Amino acid sequence: MVGKTPWLVGASLSAMLMLAGPAAFAGTSSGSAPSNAELQQEIEDLQYRLQQSGISTSQSINSLSDQLGKIPTSGWWSSTSVSGRMYYDVSWVQNQVNGVNTGNVNGVGFDIKRFYVGIDHKFNDVYSANITTDFQFASAISATELFIKKAYLQAKYSDALQIRLGATDLPWVPFVEDLYGYRFVENVVIDRTKFGTSSDWGIHASGKLLKDGMLNYAVAVVNGSGYKSPSGAGNATHFKSVDVEGRVNLNVQDFVFAVGGYYGKLGADVQTANDHHSATRLDALAMYKTNAWRLGFEYFLANNYSAALVTSVAGNREEGFSGFASYQFTPKWSVFGRYDYVEPNKKSAPVTKDNYFNVGIDWQPVKIVDFALVYKRDKADHGTISTSNGTIGGSVDGTYDEVGIFSQFRW
Repeated sequence: MVGKTPWLVGASLSAMLMLAGPAAFAGTSSGSAPSNAELQQEIEDLQYRLQQSGISTSQSINSLSDQLGKIPTSGWWSSTSVSGRMYYDVSWVQNQVNGVNTGNVNGVGFDIKRFYVGIDHKFNDVYSANITTDFQFASAISATELFIKKAYLQAKYSDALQIRLGATDLPWVPFVEDLYGYRFVENVVIDRTKFGTSSDWGIHASGKLLKDGMLNYAVAVVNGSGYKSPSGAGNATHFKSVDVEGRVNLNVQDFVFAVGGYYGKLGADVQTANDHHSATRLDALAMYKTNAWRLGFEYFLANNYSAALVTSVAGNREEGFSGFASYQFTPKWSVFGRYDYVEPNKKSAPVTKDNYFNVGIDWQPVKIVDFALVYKRDKADHGTISTSNGTIGGSVDGTYDEVGIFSQFRW
């Protein structure tokens, strides 16, 4: 049917069938089913009408097949996926300084701690890209603001070498989070006490070596000021040097052993600043992990780990550890607990100590949803410490107690 479009052919066929109507297949006037001879006659009549209209049935079918074959069944969208993750809770909080309630955090509330939306696109077997958004409540503007957590181009040349350009996971914090398994309840120790972060802008390389990926490595050369503060693109801040974070871990059957470190200026070495120190951090981890058990121990030792200390004449040292355990006693139920001990000011305030623990029971109705009943307590003695739950402590002591349902869902 040269010169006729597929929709016209379809319309013509439909119209002919409609014109034939139910009567064409009604059989005899008595209402009995049509015979084979009668059906054959009706088909021949329809073919004759189509031919009289200048439309060949074979041409119509062939043309429709050709046109349908030109409709794309795949494209850029077939190599693009969207994922998401949300951490939220309903809890009761009591924050006290020297035994007296303080701040506006006390009481009951529904909190959305994190909501990530990620878009991944695969160009081919080597190159891919990701952008992941996050949000937080900004008290300065009394509103929720959206920001970029990750944005990178990835080149995976082999299992032994993967390179990312942009903002993505740093070598240590996300690695420990995956082993710990309860990030939706609380950040891991160096993230909770702000002696480390999870993402930054720069060049990141990682890979798996030896048989079955027994030896893993990750190294990042980054700005040092974190994923919320990229240089350029409207941010006039540039730096005189770069920071480096790395990790090596050995996986032996059910055991994981890892060491890592950080060195840099944490984004404080701008042109107008005098940087007196470098921020350093040594990390170590040992863990036993099976389908049912997770037993882990993490240790860190840091020096001058804040932008303020990098530019301060006085120096400082920070040290701490975290022990965590969980046991999955049925496919859907597990119990867990954790204890952190941190000395945030070993030089300037050696008497300041932070003791944190949580305990809980987790129900996982499906693999992508968790509901955990949790109790947390954080106590800082003889000083204060900045944490992901706010500033804890006082001249004598300060406590943070929280009990509630903590949850996450993913897709």
